[in-house]
Amino acid sequence: MKRIKIAYWIVTGIFLLMMTFSGIASLVSREQSIKVFDSIHMPSYLIPFISIAKLLGVIAILVPGYPRLKEWAYAGLIYDLIGAAYCNYAVGKPTGEWAPILIFLAIAFTSYFLYHKKVSPQLA
Repeated sequence: MKRIKIAYWIVTGIFLLMMTFSGIASLVSREQSIKVFDSIHMPSYLIPFISIAKLLGVIAILVPGYPRLKEWAYAGLIYDLIGAAYCNYAVGKPTGEWAPILIFLAIAFTSYFLYHKKVSPQLA
C-alpha cells in the first residue's frame, strides 16, 4: 500500500505540475496563448475559462476528501488533454507537435488509476 501511495504522489505531482504550469502560462503569456489558439482555430475568449478550470481542477485533486469532486476534476483535465490532442491533429499539425500531449494523457490516466488503487485497494 505504501508503494502505491508513493507512486500516486509522484505521478500525480508530475501531472498536476504540468496542468498548473499550463494554466498559469496561458493566463500570463496571453499573446502566446492567442497564437496557439489561432493555430488550432479556437476562439481566444476560451483561454481564461480553460486556464482557470485547469487550476480549479488541480486544487480539487489536491484537497483531501471530496471523491466526487476529484472524479470531475480528473474528467475535466483529461477532456482538456484529449481535446488539445484532437484539435492539433484535426488542423493537420505534424504528429511530432502534438504527440507529447499523449504522454501527458498517459500520465493523467496513470494518476487516476493509482488514485483508485490508493483509495480502495480491494476494488482495483
